[in-house]
Amino acid sequence: MTPMHDTALKFFDACETGQGWNTCKQYCHPGATFSAQADGLQDVQTLEGYTDWMAGLYTFAPDASYEIKAFAVDEDRNCAVGYGVFHGTHTADGGPVPPTGKSVEANYVYAMHFKGDKINHMTKIWNDGHSFKQLGWA
Repeated sequence: MTPMHDTALKFFDACETGQGWNTCKQYCHPGATFSAQADGLQDVQTLEGYTDWMAGLYTFAPDASYEIKAFAVDEDRNCAVGYGVFHGTHTADGGPVPPTGKSVEANYVYAMHFKGDKINHMTKIWNDGHSFKQLGWA
């Protein structure tokens, strides 16, 4: 396992288990940027903001979990890519509506771009509309 692979995998796990920026920042450059073509994340532009947004998911879906389906590193392009499936059930307060009791199974991809030994930018590929329908939010 290369250092880039190790860092990317540790970041992926910390982010997906809701540990927030206080844990994730050790794997990222200060001011690391974030992008996604998803309406639910349109106002999130930093990796700090995204990791804290992910931590917030655990308030309304305390059973949240993820599984990695694929993980790869492209050393030539300084990029690591992780494909996962997020699982969770809206059973607690939080989110745009009261608890629905409905579950989500969301496919997503993280493309983590490195500068040196840390993540400098991440793009999330995710169909938020599909996830929101599953949760009963749309």
